[in-house]
Amino acid sequence: MPPSESEPAAAPVHSIEIHLDELLAASGMTLTELADRAEITIANLSILKNGHARAIRFSTLTKLCEILRCQPGDLMTYTRAAHASGVGLRNDR
Repeated sequence: MPPSESEPAAAPVHSIEIHLDELLAASGMTLTELADRAEITIANLSILKNGHARAIRFSTLTKLCEILRCQPGDLMTYTRAAHASGVGLRNDR
């Protein structure tokens, strides 16, 4: 059963942090300007920026890196501590 509007959405089950706010500030660009230049909807960029995205296409990642003049690792980082419970992780990693 889907959550009702009064229930908060569940936090994403991943340990990836998105640094889009920092990159936008460093470049002096707004989310709207980035959306226009990358030809991505503001809604989709907001989902990414807020850490609610479940996936990102390499073509989208490429556009963002080209426009923001960054590397993928500048845009996102993996934080193992967020997954300390081991949920979803294999034991050999």
